[in-house]
Amino acid sequence: MGITAETTRACLACPLFAGICERDLTALLGCLGAHEQTFSKGEYVLLAGDETRQFGLVVTGSVIMTREDVWGNRSVVGMASAGSTFAESFACATQPLLVNVIAQTDCTVLSLDAGRLLKTCRSACTFHTQLIENLVSDVAEKNVALNEKLGHLAQRTTREKVLSYLDEQSRQAGSSRFEIPLDRQQLADYLSVNRSALSAELSRMREEGIVTYRRNWFELTGAQR
Repeated sequence: MGITAETTRACLACPLFAGICERDLTALLGCLGAHEQTFSKGEYVLLAGDETRQFGLVVTGSVIMTREDVWGNRSVVGMASAGSTFAESFACATQPLLVNVIAQTDCTVLSLDAGRLLKTCRSACTFHTQLIENLVSDVAEKNVALNEKLGHLAQRTTREKVLSYLDEQSRQAGSSRFEIPLDRQQLADYLSVNRSALSAELSRMREEGIVTYRRNWFELTGAQR
């Protein structure tokens, strides 16, 4: 499938292509062997155990990364919304995937060849160098996000994990009222807690005036925790 004009315009707004003009972007996408794919909600984009030199850029919609143990227990490792990349570390390291990548919503994904990215073209074009700098910055930001998740998981109780996560989301939004990108099951998987225990704890915190919520919208009231 070719690259549509809509996808090209969307790429110009992505951090991965920051500092690259439309003319150079067109050449760069060709250099990287880019191809566009669409996925329906719940469809697997990549499977754990696969080896791939392709990494993805979400153009529209969002995907989640999950890990499952031999007993079928699932944990959400991360997520990528429009403008974000996924699986770049595995593609660059040529290591089998440790995670499944699943379409969280109907989405469009641009697949890019990591091997072509890491080896600059013969003309050593400046926009290719810019792309590598952008990717390194993106990977660094994901490492920060992983440390934040570890901070949530280090909390001892379900309440402390939930509040740690909600506090992070509030800080990112710059407001006490914010929308989270996960549904209840996904949030439970992300925090490694039982969904029923999560729902019960949220209800208790709402009764205590700590938080109010409706579906994915939350508001921290400022009450003592």
